[in-house]
This record gives sequence, structure tokens and C-alpha cells, in this order.
Amino acid sequence: MMERVEALINQLIVEIDFPQAIELFSKLAGGKRLRARLILTIAPSHPDAPLLGAIVELIHAASLLHDDVIDEASLRRGAASVNATHGSKVAIMLGDILYSKAFSALTVFDSRIAHSIAQSVTKLSVGEMMDVEMAKSFNVNRDDYLHMLYLKTATLIESCAYCAALLENKEVEKYALYGKNLGTAFQIVDDILDITSDEATLGKPSFNDFVEGKTTLPYIDLYDVLEGTEKETLVRCHGRVLDLQEKEWLFGVMEKHGVIEKSYAYAQLLCDEAISAVPHESALLAIITSVILRNH
Repeated sequence: MMERVEALINQLIVEIDFPQAIELFSKLAGGKRLRARLILTIAPSHPDAPLLGAIVELIHAASLLHDDVIDEASLRRGAASVNATHGSKVAIMLGDILYSKAFSALTVFDSRIAHSIAQSVTKLSVGEMMDVEMAKSFNVNRDDYLHMLYLKTATLIESCAYCAALLENKEVEKYALYGKNLGTAFQIVDDILDITSDEATLGKPSFNDFVEGKTTLPYIDLYDVLEGTEKETLVRCHGRVLDLQEKEWLFGVMEKHGVIEKSYAYAQLLCDEAISAVPHESALLAIITSVILRNH
């Protein structure tokens, strides 16, 4: 079924009928296709599931193109980003092309599905703007961070699960909860891996999120347990390039206070809640387990 999704993605790109867009898209790394896999897992027999998966993957690719411009990222999944090789204007326009093509293809679906996906992209964009604003200073509010994370990452995955359940006439709210928690846990694990993985594994330098100004969950939890000069040191490290000694200090105090384990525990709690919502879906259990156990 994933082969069908890939074929439909390529078909949608060819239909754009613009050689430069086709060429640039061919250079993008496909990634794990988590969103399409989720749709196919929930609605494995529905004939429209592969097309919905292809549409959502175009939307996700568009969001990453814009995200790389905002973050001024030179790498995406270990390869040079489009904004690094062709400039930010091209990256933004390619993202716009993918968004608009996805939305036009979405019009063949039931209005409830089209509305859910479109609404999730609005939320995603709001989450991106919140992320930019929050990166201007060290954020100490855990709830604000988790809300932003839901909007920026989890909402589209939530919508995928909801729409796939609609296709199969399953209990949509239970599957939506699964998708929401899956998306949130996925991003929290990403936040952790930014700290614990090396550059070769990440495809970008470690601690890159913090350098970019993102105060992710481990840093917020660390701030809560530090005192005095150590708390001040943490805040001073925010939003700038760190030397080796500073990285070692950060990792050391995180290890000392167990904040990585605390973040993992919260991600696991979300996964447990997701699994309890759809207890008989062994394939969904496998997906969410792979999220927690992945190392890159």
C-alpha cells in the first residue's frame, strides 16, 4: 500500500506540470511517511486511503520547506535543504505549490475530511508562528510549550487518524485522541534526540533546537529544578552557539537531575493513553512503540 502512496505522490507532482518543481521535489528526502502509514493502518481496505495519505505527505513536505526557511536550516534529514541550495524564495514558493496542489486534490473527499485536514494546516501555521515568538526568550511555561507543540506537530497527525477513522466508519474521537497523543509524543522524543544524539545520527548539530531559541521540554524541566547561578547559566546559554564545555555542562546537569528520563516518561504516558483508546489495534500499538524506541 505504501508503494501506491508513493506512486500517487509522484502523480500529484507531475500534474503540477512545472519541471522545476518536479526536479526540486525529487531531491527531497521522503522520511518515515508516518502520516500516510497511520492512515493506511486505520483504513487499510478503503480505496481512497492511499490518495489521502499522499495528500497529507505533500502537506507535511510543504510545512518542512517553510520550517527550514524560518529556522534558516541548512540541512534536512542529513541532506542540504532547498533554502540552502536554491534560496529561501524558491523554498517558500515550492512549499506554496505543494500546499495548493494538496488542497486541490483534497476537494474530491467528503467535506468533513477536507475540513479537518484544512483546519489542521491552519493550526499548524499558528503553531509555527507561536514557535517563532516563543524562541525570542527562554520560555519557562510548560503548558504554553505543549500547546504550541500540539498545534505545530500533533494536529495534522490527529487529523490523519480522525479522517482515516471516518473512511472506515470507526469511532473517530478515539482515533483522533490516538493521533493527537502520537504526534505529541513523536515531537517530545525529537526534542530529546536533539540533546542525546550525535550530529551523524541527527543530520544536524546536537543541541541545535536550543541554539535556535527553542526551549523544549527537557530545558523547561531542567529550569524548574536548577537554582541560583546554575539557573542563570542555563538561561545565558539559550539562543546562541554553544561551545563543547557548555554542551557538556548542559548534558551533565540534565543527567544529574533526570530530566531526559522525565521527558521520556511523559511521552510514554501519552502513548499509554493513546493505546488505551484503541486497545484492539495491534498495528497502532506497533507504530506508537516505534516512536518511543526510535533513536534518530
